[in-house]
Amino acid sequence: MTETDNIGTTVDLTPMRSKKLSRSVFRRFLRHRLAVVGGAMVVILLSSALCAPLLAPHDPLLIETSQRFLAPGDNAAFPLGTDELGRDTLSRLLYGGQISLVVGITAMLMTVITGSLVGIVSGYFGGWIDNVLMRFVDTMLCFPQVFLLLVIAAFVTPSLLSISLIIGLTSWMEVARIIRSEILTLKEQDFIKAAVCYGSSHTRIMVRELLPNAMAPILVAATLKVATAVLMESYISYLGYGIQPPLASWGNMLTNAQGYFDTVPFLAILPGVMITLTVMSFNFLGDGLRDALDPRLKMGQ
Repeated sequence: MTETDNIGTTVDLTPMRSKKLSRSVFRRFLRHRLAVVGGAMVVILLSSALCAPLLAPHDPLLIETSQRFLAPGDNAAFPLGTDELGRDTLSRLLYGGQISLVVGITAMLMTVITGSLVGIVSGYFGGWIDNVLMRFVDTMLCFPQVFLLLVIAAFVTPSLLSISLIIGLTSWMEVARIIRSEILTLKEQDFIKAAVCYGSSHTRIMVRELLPNAMAPILVAATLKVATAVLMESYISYLGYGIQPPLASWGNMLTNAQGYFDTVPFLAILPGVMITLTVMSFNFLGDGLRDALDPRLKMGQ
């Protein structure tokens, strides 16, 4: 948007309005205390996962049978104790966080890309394309996600990539519906009609006009889907279809600990706490972003 000042100079107000809007969104986010806490926890979790080789006191695969079942605090060399094979629990939690978060982020990317593509194409073209895509989405939603995961995982060799793809390709349907709804609203706006009048191609309109204006719900969905993917990875790893030993993930750490829960409960409690913290942190962050980016809240600011 431009405006002419008193001496006839044209001033572009778009950067100023964009900057003001960004500050407004940031202020609303900061007022959401749980979102701020969640964001801080996400930063800590991601940092600890990235720096696991530097922070881990031991090799997570190193077996020391003489140090089996040490409780947290029993030995300064093993701050959080050891498991049934004498492996350091803290090191395994750090490296397990790497695996779980990589799966979560990779699955989220697959979910968001697939869901956004289906939602944009469906909402923009409408008609029979919309009907076919949305009926396919409805069909996929008829099956519980955990059931789909277990069925597919039973026929696929477990690996970091395959588990991420399986979770991502069974989680995109809600994102597609959200983006389709947003596109249905956006395509009726004047700037889209102007782009059509100027002869812009369908691809250009979808990529250059619609997609940037739909980034708010995509960003919120992406944050929430990381939490869902981490939880799904824990489910299938706990049931033995996910990340396989000796690699550590929080899910298979729970699997290994279930036989010792009565005698050594901390082996199950610690990875359970990490899964809970991760899921809660990403959910709080997603809730805060959703509130901060809600257009109805902008009107009241």
